[in-house]
Amino acid sequence: MIVISEASDQLTPSSSARDIAASTEAARLAGCRLYYIPQDFDVCQNATNALCHVPEQARESPGIWIGYIPAPEKYEDVYRAALDKRIRLLNNPAEHLRAQEFDAAYSRLLGLTPKTCIIHGVEECAAAVASVGLPVFVKGAVQSRKARGWKACVAYTLAELEELTRILLDLKQRSRGRVVVRELVRLRHTRKSAEDFPIGREYRLFIYEGRVVGSGYYWEGDDPLKELSKAEQAAVESLAREAAARLEVPYITVDIGQKEDGDWIVIETGDAQFSGVSQIPLLKLWHQLSQLE
Repeated sequence: MIVISEASDQLTPSSSARDIAASTEAARLAGCRLYYIPQDFDVCQNATNALCHVPEQARESPGIWIGYIPAPEKYEDVYRAALDKRIRLLNNPAEHLRAQEFDAAYSRLLGLTPKTCIIHGVEECAAAVASVGLPVFVKGAVQSRKARGWKACVAYTLAELEELTRILLDLKQRSRGRVVVRELVRLRHTRKSAEDFPIGREYRLFIYEGRVVGSGYYWEGDDPLKELSKAEQAAVESLAREAAARLEVPYITVDIGQKEDGDWIVIETGDAQFSGVSQIPLLKLWHQLSQLE
């Protein structure tokens, strides 16, 4: 397994930077071949230059990119530049977008995830309310604003939805011009974040070709609801595998949450190359990935 990593001492300290560093170190310990690229291509102009130090492989080899979520154009450029070196990232550009952008995934997840409406402007908010109802959970096509708390994600009125929509459309990296308006589903929880966001009973699963290669509690810290029984673990893995199969993305993360009534639902999906590692045992994950051919 060849790993292309953005890990660097120059990265701004953050949870994402810590995850990138930890995943890169785990990949190294698992025996993967590591090559580094800058996060910002301004220093090298393009993907071809970013990968100029990577040797062409004797035969086509699988590759994983560890880094921040890239713009679609950047992903495609790196994918093509890696192919020129006979390195094939596990997800092609179309698969990457299907996993990463919720509006691309939603039609395949019907029945597994809360009812959702995709909008492109404030003028579409009223129709979204008519379709989904109130209150609603609001996020960008790529990311939510959970770190800023409950009020940054939940609208109880049309006016609140319009305001959250304006904010997300301005945050182009999170929304990419689309806002996801979802039926508000309350998850089992015993605690809240410092920003008053309920820390639900959620789990992230890393899946490669239908096989769970890593899984763990989604949130940081300890929680009385963290541990799963064998039956619960089986239910969570079964639902995650079904979601992954529907999306037809080779390497994907699926987030699963438990509603207050005990049912399990799909929260969202992501390209596993750029997903936070939560409480997944990294050495176990990367040992399995290092065996791929």
